[in-house]
Amino acid sequence: MPHLSYWIFLPWIVSEVFLGEIDFGLGLLLVILGLGSYLGTGSLHPTALIPTWFGLALGIFGFLAISPDEKWRKLFMHINVTIGLLGFLGAPVKQFKATCMPLSAGLPPDKIALGSQLTMAALLLIFVILCIRSFIAARARGRFRAWGPCGAAV
Repeated sequence: MPHLSYWIFLPWIVSEVFLGEIDFGLGLLLVILGLGSYLGTGSLHPTALIPTWFGLALGIFGFLAISPDEKWRKLFMHINVTIGLLGFLGAPVKQFKATCMPLSAGLPPDKIALGSQLTMAALLLIFVILCIRSFIAARARGRFRAWGPCGAAV
């Protein structure tokens, strides 16, 4: 039976090109999430579009990361993981404010906003974990390429 880390880090996703395609799909999901939450609030709260902007940025850079040139692919994937990390860290802060401010005024928190922010944070956390796993695997592949047969340096 495979070790638990096998299932946690999903080792079959190690190619940066494949991760770029996942990134493009994640961007599309975030755009749909943002538009859905904006329309779900009656188009009253433009902050409901925050996942849309993160999705657009991730989608554009994800599309650019599907490059045959390794140098550009690395650059765009590092930009993407930075955007993903910022979005993951920012969503709980926004969620905390969206929960505490209405409660202090005696109102219930907006369930659409909470659901949208939790979904965005969960998607971006999964994406950041996949990126870290991919970067570790790419670094390991690079180390193995630098050594020849029987451990002799190339």
